[in-house]
Amino acid sequence: MTIIRVGLDTSKHVCQIHGVDENEQPVLRRQIRRSEVAKFFAKLAPTRIGIEACGAAHYWARVLRGLGHEVVLVPPQYIKPYVKRGKNDKIDAEAICEAMSRPSMRFVPVKTAEQQAALTMLGVRDLLVKQRTMLINAIRGHAAEFGLTVAKGPKQVNELLQRLASEEGVPALAREMVSVLASQLEGLGVKLKTIEKQLMAWHRQDPTSQCLATIPGIGPIAGVSFALKVADPQAFRSGRHFASWIGITPRENSTAGRQKLGRISRAGDEDLRRLLVIGATAVIRAAKPGRTSLWLLALLARKSKKLAAVALANKMARIIRAMMVSGETYRQPAQA
Repeated sequence: MTIIRVGLDTSKHVCQIHGVDENEQPVLRRQIRRSEVAKFFAKLAPTRIGIEACGAAHYWARVLRGLGHEVVLVPPQYIKPYVKRGKNDKIDAEAICEAMSRPSMRFVPVKTAEQQAALTMLGVRDLLVKQRTMLINAIRGHAAEFGLTVAKGPKQVNELLQRLASEEGVPALAREMVSVLASQLEGLGVKLKTIEKQLMAWHRQDPTSQCLATIPGIGPIAGVSFALKVADPQAFRSGRHFASWIGITPRENSTAGRQKLGRISRAGDEDLRRLLVIGATAVIRAAKPGRTSLWLLALLARKSKKLAAVALANKMARIIRAMMVSGETYRQPAQA
């Protein structure tokens, strides 16, 4: 008996294995505990293993590759069509095994431990920024109860805190509670500055990130994000496929030869899509005749700024893919 392919469905405590032989007949169906996975596959002859690209998938891929196996990560949305009626671990493992056998299947490149460590910087920074926004909103809400308001923006919070401290109409208990939030906000600011210094250090030593940062609207944070999350740009057949993976191409619902396009799909990486739209919005805000491409000026003349930002984000995604493949820096389009 020769096992040619194994589908591995991982979870927190137990993992389900589904293996087939050269005749595509199931010959291995087994549930093992998480702690026994490495021991089990160490005894198994080298084979091809498929794992759903979810939490800890890159870790297991590195472990199993170290044992001599060939490991591929399958996107969850590509596994779902192969799930038969009902859903349990056995069915999921069988669906993974079937999906990875398709000739046209696309896989997720396995990230190194160093790449994942760098990605934690981005994740932690995003979380701290969200917490900072929550604290600022809480401070603004409590201050508004006593008639104190300031302009929008994180920089205005210090003025609000000073006014709270000096306003005689604010009870001492309210000042005390707001000071608790203010101390948390100050601590978050220190942590954010530390993480951003580490991100900038990573950006300076990464050629891909530096190259992408030459694109208008793509700063160091976006450059690092694309450099880390897009491990193999050549896996995408074209810039449009890359933009579709990010989720900024129209959702298509065509039939009978009639094309029907809707809103953007939002089916890809949410963080990359957000960074592209924010960068495109910044470019549009600074757009002026003479220093902005004629294409963008013409687009702004007939479309709203929000629609133009999405269209520009789509174009930026295609530029990013082309630059990552070629290694060239950004060249400003010639003005007509």
